[in-house]
Amino acid sequence: MSEAGGRSNLQLRVMSAVVLAVGVLALTWWGGTAFRLFAVALGGVIFYEWSTLAGDRHSLTHRICVWLLVALPLGTLALGFDAATVFLRIAAAAAAAALLGAVLREGYGLAVGLAYAAVPAAALAFLRDVGAPGLWALLFLFAAVWATDIAAYFAGRFFGGPKLAPAISPSKTWSGAIGGAVAAVAAGTIVALLGPASMALLVAASTALALSVVSQAGDLFESAYKRRHGAKDSSRLIPGHGGVMDRVDGLIAAAVALYVTGAMLAGLDNPSNGLFSG
Repeated sequence: MSEAGGRSNLQLRVMSAVVLAVGVLALTWWGGTAFRLFAVALGGVIFYEWSTLAGDRHSLTHRICVWLLVALPLGTLALGFDAATVFLRIAAAAAAAALLGAVLREGYGLAVGLAYAAVPAAALAFLRDVGAPGLWALLFLFAAVWATDIAAYFAGRFFGGPKLAPAISPSKTWSGAIGGAVAAVAAGTIVALLGPASMALLVAASTALALSVVSQAGDLFESAYKRRHGAKDSSRLIPGHGGVMDRVDGLIAAAVALYVTGAMLAGLDNPSNGLFSG
């Protein structure tokens, strides 16, 4: 790619990222039903991209049936059911999809995709459901993941060096991974300082570091899935970025990790109370 072409693509990426960030932050601030429906829509788009990439391995009948199964937990989430009900229906739908894949002898890829789409959607929705703690928990999550993405990109380009996982994603470097982790710790600590009575700074820093590592692992997982299906992008829905999965691969992995952490501290329905109280 020419230098001018590279600058143009970077500008497009930045513009798309800014528009998306503003929209997501507005919905996060609003919370309530609006954010829950956003999480449901996100889950639906993720499954659409996952199943489209896998279209060469699964029959149309298989995909339609699993789409109907995906609608069960996502519909339950949209209607405001409690976390236990939503996650039980995700498990039931994934099990039914796996059984269908076995019966049709087409494997378990769509069952995995169902869980990959629905679990993070539920995690995001329940993290935000709890008033002010939910808002700060998501701001903390966004700060850690977005700082990781931005710093990893620029640190990798500036420092270069050994590749992180050349067989999966040749452009990622160890310098980028480390730069992203450092930036995540800084960003997460800042949010913790600004938030309500909440995490101790050492806990915030270590949690942000863990989210950065999980986020980068999620990015590599999605890259491996695309490589398996011979695709560069999950779709072309977002100018300059490819698909939604390309943009949120790290975020959804980190969201599940943060939800599990909060749920262990304060329960399935109020995970953010275990992270940010007040």
